[in-house]
Amino acid sequence: MKTNTPSLEKATRINLLDFSSLQMRTFHLSWIAFFLCFFGWFAHAPLMNSTIGPDLDLSKAQKITAFIASVGITIIARLIIGNLCDKIGPRKSYTYLLLFGAVVVASSSFAYNWETYLLSRMAIGVIGASFVITQYHTTKMFAPNVVGIANATTAGWGNLGGGVTQALMPLIASGMLAVGLANSELSKWRPAMFVPALIMLGVAYLYWTYTKDDPKGNFSENPDLQPKKLEGESGLFMSAVKDRRVWILFAIYGACFGLELFVNGRAATYYQTKFSLNETTAGMIAALFGLMNLFARSMGGWLGDRFSKTGGLSGRVKWLVMVLFVEGFALILFSRMDMLGLAIGTMILFSLFVQMAEGATYSVVPFINKKSLGAVAGIVGAGGNVGAVIYAQFLLRSGASLENSFMYFGIAVVAISMLGLGIKFSQADEDAAVAEQKKLEEFEKELQAKEKLAA
Repeated sequence: MKTNTPSLEKATRINLLDFSSLQMRTFHLSWIAFFLCFFGWFAHAPLMNSTIGPDLDLSKAQKITAFIASVGITIIARLIIGNLCDKIGPRKSYTYLLLFGAVVVASSSFAYNWETYLLSRMAIGVIGASFVITQYHTTKMFAPNVVGIANATTAGWGNLGGGVTQALMPLIASGMLAVGLANSELSKWRPAMFVPALIMLGVAYLYWTYTKDDPKGNFSENPDLQPKKLEGESGLFMSAVKDRRVWILFAIYGACFGLELFVNGRAATYYQTKFSLNETTAGMIAALFGLMNLFARSMGGWLGDRFSKTGGLSGRVKWLVMVLFVEGFALILFSRMDMLGLAIGTMILFSLFVQMAEGATYSVVPFINKKSLGAVAGIVGAGGNVGAVIYAQFLLRSGASLENSFMYFGIAVVAISMLGLGIKFSQADEDAAVAEQKKLEEFEKELQAKEKLAA
């Protein structure tokens, strides 16, 4: 069923069973592509202590440094990829990134010492920029009344890759040994890296074939669809850089997604060391953190859309501040738990709010600077990686335990949540959002009337 506004040609509904419309094909392919990139990005984490570390004789400091390198390089990659989306479009950007990801994830299996392993992890970190393309592409395809939940759901389901890899990679690696593709317990991780790489190649083909840059077509076919600066304005990227609100969201995203990255990289190790669990059990528990993305991030974006109906753009911001505040408090609770059951329960509570905060953040992003959408999405997305690097550097250099580090980070999140109160919109932006909301509500009523007549 056609659910696009005549003027915007953007979808006003999300029909998960619709695989024929361009908007929903893009929705599904963007989260699947992001899922695979996240899966490959964190495929090393659950195997680090038991196989990769001993195989390459890595020290604790080298393991943390590899994580920092993999997350840190994504800061630069996200800034570049956001600008690239504005220039060549999300379709080409995602296809090229998936092809690159397939090569570097598979190539990591050939690392033979610390130096080559570090280089491979840095290269893999580039695919973390996939998040920016996902958010850019869904924003292009969905109308303002559902853009929050569209962005949040594609990102949340994509983020599942970081949790699923915690559970599946140990099983995949063991399977490689069982079928004779690995010659020892310590080398089983090497052939396992080809599994996500091969799937990436298949999705790259699907993305190129079945998506377009915009509901009206591709940038290469219709240059008028490509974002352009007006005469006398700064470039699209500089326009985003000069907006103070972008940097507040940069810090906020570091306080939510940055922590998700950090916990994805350390959760399995945390349960192995603090509760003396084996690799498989710790990986299964750590996977629960990522699995909350099934609905939590979507909920954050959906509630952002709901708050905007009564509170306008400022309503979206108030929801973001609230959910981020609770996230910080939940992390403090998790850090104080010494019983396994309570640790798991409070981790799930923290996961719920950290992912809702991410969804709430990207329910605000599309309204900050619409002409510089790619640049804004890239800068804010990079903030998550900056946060993850800061957390990892603190752990590496402070000498604090992981559980105490979690407590300190929770306190920091509570403080950062207050920055959100500094995100303001002009009256003109608020009025435009209200007018757009009324227009979409009228269209929805017309659509429902037509459906009743058809029935």
